[in-house]
Amino acid sequence: MTTTSPPIALLDPRSFADGQPHEQFRWLREHDPVHRHDEPDGPGFWALTRYADVRAVGRDAATFSSEPTIMIPDGTVATDGVHKMMLMADGTTHTDLRKIISRDFGPRAARLLRPRIEQIAREIVDGVLDRRECDLVTDVAGLMPSYVIAELLDIPQADGVALYELTEAVHAAPEEGSTAGQEAVMRMFGYAHRLWERKRAHPGDDLASRIVHACADGRDLDEVDFALYFMLLIDAGGDTTRNLVAGGVQALFEHPEALAALRADPDALLPAAIEEMLRWVSPVVYMRRRATRDTTIGGVDVAAGDKVVMYYGAANRDPAHFPDAERFDITRSPNDHLAFGGGPHFCLGAHVGRIEIAALLREILIRLPDLAPAGPVRWQSSVFISGPRSMPVRF
Repeated sequence: MTTTSPPIALLDPRSFADGQPHEQFRWLREHDPVHRHDEPDGPGFWALTRYADVRAVGRDAATFSSEPTIMIPDGTVATDGVHKMMLMADGTTHTDLRKIISRDFGPRAARLLRPRIEQIAREIVDGVLDRRECDLVTDVAGLMPSYVIAELLDIPQADGVALYELTEAVHAAPEEGSTAGQEAVMRMFGYAHRLWERKRAHPGDDLASRIVHACADGRDLDEVDFALYFMLLIDAGGDTTRNLVAGGVQALFEHPEALAALRADPDALLPAAIEEMLRWVSPVVYMRRRATRDTTIGGVDVAAGDKVVMYYGAANRDPAHFPDAERFDITRSPNDHLAFGGGPHFCLGAHVGRIEIAALLREILIRLPDLAPAGPVRWQSSVFISGPRSMPVRF
């Protein structure tokens, strides 16, 4: 590594203070694409920044395991070897857990949800229309996924919003001595317990009831399984939509020619624009895997047991795969970005998420045609999730 390298600090939330650290990513892609990164209180990990490597690792679940956790620190989600979160399971366990809810998030289910999602988008914009100003994150973008997952789980919309706020505490960079993250997890588990009890006694035709009464890996799911599933749905159900809508609008503010074109012809341009926003924003920063055997990535030897981390924001700006990768192009095609991951863990909510994003952006573009920034954007203090935490706008 040469002295021209910028400081490489992918575990420092200050690197993500204004979005993803693309200067660091560019240098790594060019000079050290399979980079050995130090880890405080841990063994370190391999940081992957090239598209080809990230894509290959994500598709090879046999060599690169999602167990015991997809987070860089070990022990992020405690497991006893029996209870596993779907996102952190391999093989038949992962397949069985995924099948439980696949009918609720597949292409057909997403199409059936579209009218309700479009109605929710109208109601959200109705709620801010007369105010002439709002926070685009908390008053608009964050409400959509919270409302949708709340309705799927048969819980009040307000509870969906409050629960997503707890996930922000879980992902936020912890201040020294703070127990906010652990307390947020316990509060979510407490809510899951009450929902578990209600759905055990009074099941319905809803997502929570199906999970409560499901089987996986040859056994009935219990309350711990349900709590892990519940936390995943609340968390993953909001991250992409919330951060993509807010981060995408921020990208449009920074590229006014693209904003003008979208406003002029949203029907024609919005589908491709959403894919470019996903590539550009990459709301999920990384996923970690564990090498199950000695292997090689990009010519670098990786030992069995090593942590391997896929940086999606870096892969999605790789000029070896995307022509003119540093240009925000809402007409880009093809656009096979990795914002939803890949392989067996490809985001199950991608179909519903795209409909949520499209419905909300359409309302914003058509009904708030003079939308403009009204103050500085504050980004999330997280090395795992990227997106604005606060975004004042006026209209």
